[in-house]
Amino acid sequence: MMRLFRTTEGAVVQDDDTYYDLPDLALKDVFGQCEPRPMLEDRITTAPRLRTISGRTVIAPLDLQEVWAAGVTYYRSRDARMEEAKPAGGEDFYARVYEAERPELFMKATPHRVVGPGQGVRIRKDSHWNVPEPELTLAINTAGRVFGVTVGNDMSSRDIEGENPLYLPQAKVYDQCCALGPCILLTDDPLPTSTEISLKIYRGAQIAFDGATTLSQLRRTPDELAGWLFRENSFPNGCFLMTGTGIVPTSSFTLKKGDRIQITIEPIGSLTNVVL
Repeated sequence: MMRLFRTTEGAVVQDDDTYYDLPDLALKDVFGQCEPRPMLEDRITTAPRLRTISGRTVIAPLDLQEVWAAGVTYYRSRDARMEEAKPAGGEDFYARVYEAERPELFMKATPHRVVGPGQGVRIRKDSHWNVPEPELTLAINTAGRVFGVTVGNDMSSRDIEGENPLYLPQAKVYDQCCALGPCILLTDDPLPTSTEISLKIYRGAQIAFDGATTLSQLRRTPDELAGWLFRENSFPNGCFLMTGTGIVPTSSFTLKKGDRIQITIEPIGSLTNVVL
């Protein structure tokens, strides 16, 4: 099992239980490979070994990649979007896109808007109903092939999106609106549909929200979503694609400053961020 980390000191590859230091490896070069794994396997044969990376600061596993997102790919997400848009008369749009052949895809974040493990995510000052959206996130190379996965947090202002579906970019795209990490797990095959995504939100010492789902609830396949994203679109540095959320807190819940968000997808790992 191979994982690719990005740290403040440079890239680190974990192959089984051994870590390899590759400080001069640029992630854009990984995304530019048709098959990244053979290139990384060749690089680690001469790379210094590390006992651990616990002394290093792990940051988001991207350099020049855009982050895109798919919406309404889980039934729970469909229901939540319909609920929040009902006062504005837009709930029918979400039911229709859930059943449609063409998925909802939108730009989520440019690299400078993305944070990594342990860093702060933000909620908008002009919003009063904010939630994290835990999502399996695809790492896609320049040719449109999914070569790995990571954990993603799609921070969302539900009141802004619910007021009018056309406000979605403002509900989704702002500084520190997206978190990725802790690594890219290189995969030859999609993760099993039994793979669990869990979300825990801590408020002080208490758990304010706890939920879980599995990839069996994802209506569209990763390859299908990647295929739609690359229709008439190019990504010279590769990209990430969030695949949607199946965990949505109830309408009475909203994030508060200081909340700690923990999203876990095994075998990738856990992504933890604090709300600023």
